[in-house]
Amino acid sequence: MSDTAIVWFRQDLRLSDNPALSAALANHQRVIPVYILEQKGASEWRDGAASRWWLHHSLKALARSLRELGSRLIVRSGDQSQRLLHELVSETGATHVYWNRLYEPDHIARDKAIKKSLIDQGLAVNSSNSKLMHEPWEITKADGGPFRVFTPFWKACTRLGLDRNPDAAPERMPAVSTRLKSTRLESLGLLPEIRWDYAFASHWQPGEHGAEQNLEAFLDDAAIHYDEDRNRPDLAGTSMLSPHLHFGEISPAQIIARTSMVASIDGQPGVVTNIEAFIRELGWREFAYHLLYHYPHTIDTPLYERFNDFPWEKDYSENLRAWQQGLTGVPLVDAGMRQLWQTGWMHNRVRMIVASFLTKNLLIPWQQGARWFWDTLVDADLASNTLGWQWTAGCGADAAPFFRIFNPVTQAQKFDPDGAYIRKWIPEIEALPEKYLYQPWAAPAQTLKQQSIRLGEDYPEPLVDLKATRERALERYKSVKKS
Repeated sequence: MSDTAIVWFRQDLRLSDNPALSAALANHQRVIPVYILEQKGASEWRDGAASRWWLHHSLKALARSLRELGSRLIVRSGDQSQRLLHELVSETGATHVYWNRLYEPDHIARDKAIKKSLIDQGLAVNSSNSKLMHEPWEITKADGGPFRVFTPFWKACTRLGLDRNPDAAPERMPAVSTRLKSTRLESLGLLPEIRWDYAFASHWQPGEHGAEQNLEAFLDDAAIHYDEDRNRPDLAGTSMLSPHLHFGEISPAQIIARTSMVASIDGQPGVVTNIEAFIRELGWREFAYHLLYHYPHTIDTPLYERFNDFPWEKDYSENLRAWQQGLTGVPLVDAGMRQLWQTGWMHNRVRMIVASFLTKNLLIPWQQGARWFWDTLVDADLASNTLGWQWTAGCGADAAPFFRIFNPVTQAQKFDPDGAYIRKWIPEIEALPEKYLYQPWAAPAQTLKQQSIRLGEDYPEPLVDLKATRERALERYKSVKKS
């Protein structure tokens, strides 16, 4: 063993299956866990408000876990990670720095610069993959190029193999000197000054333990019906692991190992099918990172250039605000936007529907929706957010037919058949029968009067006519199709 090592935690806030941490502990007597909050940061895509709430509590959980093992999380805050890392090297006498790789374009550039500066100073730098099943450059088409279509990409992933034995968390860790200063979490300013997040705590438990609990709860109940129930926002049919994955409180390898074990023990064809469907969804996350790595421009411009001049609406500020506030007058859309605001999360099926409504019915640029999701989702992830919005807008990978337009009325009838989801988030119209719950503007005046519902006052009239705006969108997409 040799000298002192710094382990720089980023989007890997866990102790188990953490390659950077495992390597440092295996090779050094002193290991110093570090988290650096860049107040300005290397990227314009710094964590949004909801993500910052999660980060605060996730760091708190990580710090507690490290204390239980005899160690301590050293937190530093400032404008540049590079400067802060060099300060820590000077203060600790570290000879090695370990981290797990990030794949956002600005983070890649920053990490390359930091790695060079540390090596120039005489340090050894070790980076690992803790976030993905395979590195983005490992999966290629026959011609060596990157994929743009999911199905062949996923086949290539599965051919390389998905199984990996995740490492257990260490049982003890070296103590960190109390003389080494650490910034208090409460002074980082991650929590909102105006406490709009009051309901978050009742929905989430950030941290590695919360991730493990969510996975076990999913496997105990929802997993056996996943393939059918995952599209039902009225049911608890999904794993709710997306924020835990983004912050690295659990790894894909851990999820696959645990779910595969359940499938092999149970052995029933139905269970195996549902587990396979769930793991395939992890493949979409992998695909998102593949695209982000190979096409970094897609965070704010279309993957396909022919969409650069798409004729979006120009004056849309009022409609955008109504969409953000869940006041479009279209119940399923509004239910999703209100769920997002109150919980920091939205069901994936509903994400596609609200995104389709914004980009197709309102003809508002997808970048506006991506920015709003980025600020309000606790699972805001640049790769997945970019893939989802470009897919729905029709300008990204795997988006054929790119002119697909979700009808929020028929979608609600199919996936919220009893109206439970809409009634939960839009109590103003909960008394309406299902026939009109999904489209209250179609209810007879007498029905509305009987339930004391005044459209335009208690609940908005719809911003737009769904049929007319669908036809308008199809006309505009024709110009793209011709090009």
